Amino acid sequence: QVQLVESGGGLVQAGGSLRLSCTASGSIFSINVMGWYRQAPGKERELVAAISSFGGTYYADSVKGRFTISRDNAKNPLYLQMNSLKAEDTAMYYCAACRGVQAMCVRGIYEFDYWGQGTQVTVSS
Repeated sequence: QVQLVESGGGLVQAGGSLRLSCTASGSIFSINVMGWYRQAPGKERELVAAISSFGGTYYADSVKGRFTISRDNAKNPLYLQMNSLKAEDTAMYYCAACRGVQAMCVRGIYEFDYWGQGTQVTVSS
């Protein structure tokens, strides 16, 4: 089992920045890919960014050039630096972990198995 704990959400004005953190514990050796999802009220859950054990990254088109996913050491902790925030970035953000290879995890062929409890990001316009 893997436990994921997010932090760093909050309220920010449009154009501002936030950094989310995710700390993993447990059987983290089984994880290949870690990512950030978000879900706004009434909308489907969206994969925002992901990073593999080899450092390969994926970004949703909606955040490319504004968000950066990174990690300090191997898989832990995981960060999401969010710049130039927009009102449409408002959502609950979840850290997630996948045991498959990056391409399969990003495409949803291999599901993200572990999830954090989420941290709220609210961007005021």
